[in-house]
Amino acid sequence: MTPGTRLAYALPAAPLAALGLPLYAVVPTYYTETLGLPLAAVGLTLLLVRIFDAVCDPAIGVIADRYRPKMGRRRFFFALALPVAAISALALYAPPDGAGALWLGLWGCVLSLGFTLATVPYSAWGAELVSDYAGRTSLAALREGTTLVGTLIAIVVPFAIGLDPPGGLSGLAVLGIVVAIALPLTGALAVVKVPEPAEHTAAIVGLRKGLGYLAANRPFVRLLAAYFLNGFANGIPATLFLYFVSDRLGMPEARGPLLFLYFLSGIAGVPLAALTAKRLGKHRAWCIAMIAACAFFVAAPLLQPGAIYAFASICVLTGLMLGFDLSLPPAMQADVIDEDTANSGEQRSGLYFAAWGLATKASLAAGVGLVFPALAGFGFDASKGMANAPDALTALAVIYAWLPIALKLTAVALMWNFPLDEAKHRELRQRIENR
Repeated sequence: MTPGTRLAYALPAAPLAALGLPLYAVVPTYYTETLGLPLAAVGLTLLLVRIFDAVCDPAIGVIADRYRPKMGRRRFFFALALPVAAISALALYAPPDGAGALWLGLWGCVLSLGFTLATVPYSAWGAELVSDYAGRTSLAALREGTTLVGTLIAIVVPFAIGLDPPGGLSGLAVLGIVVAIALPLTGALAVVKVPEPAEHTAAIVGLRKGLGYLAANRPFVRLLAAYFLNGFANGIPATLFLYFVSDRLGMPEARGPLLFLYFLSGIAGVPLAALTAKRLGKHRAWCIAMIAACAFFVAAPLLQPGAIYAFASICVLTGLMLGFDLSLPPAMQADVIDEDTANSGEQRSGLYFAAWGLATKASLAAGVGLVFPALAGFGFDASKGMANAPDALTALAVIYAWLPIALKLTAVALMWNFPLDEAKHRELRQRIENR
């Protein structure tokens, strides 16, 4: 694959990230602080959106594997998703006056549908374009580095313009416009320039039998569990970051710059992750990064108001580890699909990436749907200008930092002795290609 083709494949990752991140990190704050919706209502609504995803993700994964149009099953469904995602970004991120929980829920569901319809075939496309162990890490690193660029855009635009500017479009609305333009353009370039990958399906497996193969794929089950736990661990601080900085640390003006610093550090972490994985293997490199993130994060609840330099250091160090979280699991996901292809005879990347997408959204939903009501139970009020009691702020700090540490360490225990290394993967590819 030429560098130009690799770049054309990676470019849509930027607007996709700018489409997806605000739903978890900015939309809850905007709909509670700016629009004035109750915290528990927003948390419940976004939880219901994720339940909707629970139906959509596997259905789209199965259809994307089984339906084979002339332009290719990966390119076709990705192209189909572009207008859906673009329209929903405008509606959700630029809501009309008086928009409430119903508007949030309706367009949250449409956005999730478009996002899933795009990301499932897009991820499967990348997994099938490259078949070797190290090459998958390289392509995943390029795509996830581009994802982080889109993430920075999703941070800069809302906070540079403001979520509630006087007499103009909010930064979130402007971001919706940017995504609605950039996603169709970069997506069309990928569809035109990047070929449909070779398919290695030798036999079509029925749904019931196929689910049996999926459940029996022990590396997949193990990776999925660790992926969910780590995603839950990352989703909690992603959801609470803006509240922690403004209410616990008392620095609302620093929210945007600190978030930008965190994801900028993530970009630097991507090549570091690829280098570490080359020396230690993907799963061991990921485990070390999760342990390091826990060590860096443990001091966060102990910080005093105004401790901007100490918290900025935590943002830099944990941001570097984010590069590992983003680039290594997707490369391992492609490897465990080969386990299924070798055993079942059918290449079902769409179904597998739908399962991972569902795990990602379920973990983020847990971050919103469970954490927000828990904070409300401790008396935390997210309304703009509210002064929260010390007990509520302590609960915010503990849930923000120490709960994710427990989840990450559990994920490390699952992944430390992961059985699918480079040698085992080489055997799987030989079985697939010599069939």
